Amino acid sequence: MTRIFSSPAELAAAVGTRLGTSAWVSVDQRRIDLFAEATGDHQWIHVDAGRAATGPFGGTVAHGFLTLSLLPALVKEVYRTEGVAMAVNYGLNKVRFMKPVLVGSEVRASVDLLSAEQVPGGHQVVSRVTVELAGSDKPACVAETVTRLHG
Repeated sequence: MTRIFSSPAELAAAVGTRLGTSAWVSVDQRRIDLFAEATGDHQWIHVDAGRAATGPFGGTVAHGFLTLSLLPALVKEVYRTEGVAMAVNYGLNKVRFMKPVLVGSEVRASVDLLSAEQVPGGHQVVSRVTVELAGSDKPACVAETVTRLHG
């Protein structure tokens, strides 16, 4: 269930807490292939199922940046802030890809709010997003995201 904050000030009051966890999302070969096509990254570990079956992971794996690109959609399921005209990705402070996402895996995101501060033109929100991997006690990815809320 999406947590809804009525304003950036209400969001700021939640600093230091876990905002929630998204639903599971399947990472199938079609998604991996479409990402490869969009980015031009056709490395065999991602798109060649035959060769990848005998490779280090035993099958194809999602691109690390594919996993990272799922964050906006996953985080949107966790929370939103009303009274904001737009939210833009401002950057990342830190990203680690800790475990490969094998084809057919499911991932979800847990969001911890690290800071929310007023900046010229809006608010800056820093969150730690942990991309969990179904069936694993080690996450696929941990990223510290920076988002700007405007208007």
